[in-house]
Amino acid sequence: MYSGPLVRFSPPAAAVLLAAAVSVTGCGDGGGRTGDASVNVVATTTQVADLVRNVAGDRASVDSILRPNSDPHEYEPRPSDAAALSDADLVFRSGGDLDEWLDDVVDSAGGDAEQVTLIDSVETRAEEDETDPHWWQDPRNAILAVAAIRDALIEADPDGRAGYERRAAAYTAELRRLDSEAARCIEEIPADKRKLVTTHDALGYFADRYGIEVIGAVIPSLSTQAQPSAKDVGELVEQIKSEGVEAIFPEASLSKKLEDAISREAGAEVGGQLWADTLGPEGSSGATYVEATRVNARALAEGMSGGSVSCSFSG
Repeated sequence: MYSGPLVRFSPPAAAVLLAAAVSVTGCGDGGGRTGDASVNVVATTTQVADLVRNVAGDRASVDSILRPNSDPHEYEPRPSDAAALSDADLVFRSGGDLDEWLDDVVDSAGGDAEQVTLIDSVETRAEEDETDPHWWQDPRNAILAVAAIRDALIEADPDGRAGYERRAAAYTAELRRLDSEAARCIEEIPADKRKLVTTHDALGYFADRYGIEVIGAVIPSLSTQAQPSAKDVGELVEQIKSEGVEAIFPEASLSKKLEDAISREAGAEVGGQLWADTLGPEGSSGATYVEATRVNARALAEGMSGGSVSCSFSG
């Protein structure tokens, strides 16, 4: 994948560059069929790519457009993205406004890959009449997405059915265990302490699933592209004080300077960093979906309880 500086282009200029990249290179890093792979897959986000890899195994090559620690809300497509898409047999997108940028890339890339939008296969929630795109924060939705991924891979590669079904079943069992262990973890927090303040509104599904009250967010929006006003920050500080919030939880992939300032003003601690819109790089605490969910549950339990609750997970 292109590793130079990220340059923002107007839509027409971006389309020209993306189309040129397809005709010149034919594929981007991670694109193209590799080894014994029978299916060439592109995923839009790190979470989706991880779910797909767990079902695909070595049967498919899986290229993630977004790299670890990339914010999907602010992503600007690169020429190599169109190149990878032009060679894809199957494209998995997260859905909602997280990866709307894919449409322009697909139009520029051409190709005839089947697209599967995973948000269409899960149970969604709304925030002020806007569909919350962070569906994977509820492991039960990840299980539904795995079923959709399995079915799409089988349709694209019928000869691989047995392997896709076997891996999907094993991964689903792991996700069910993750869900039950996260639930037990959060249940250890006193009910009146389960109050959540994060960087932006990315943990709504997690909160709904495990009985956590969302008090507010530093960026009061489902997208990190919004900007908090001085009034928003002042109101959040007062709310943190009045609700007795123990900790504010920053996102691992974003600067926590504003969270630090709010915590000083409100008298709350800064809790452990959460994996929200992206997974982390290999070797980090959030390199996979399962690891990231465990980290989030542990951080929330410890921060909300003032350190009195510590969670353990199997595996």
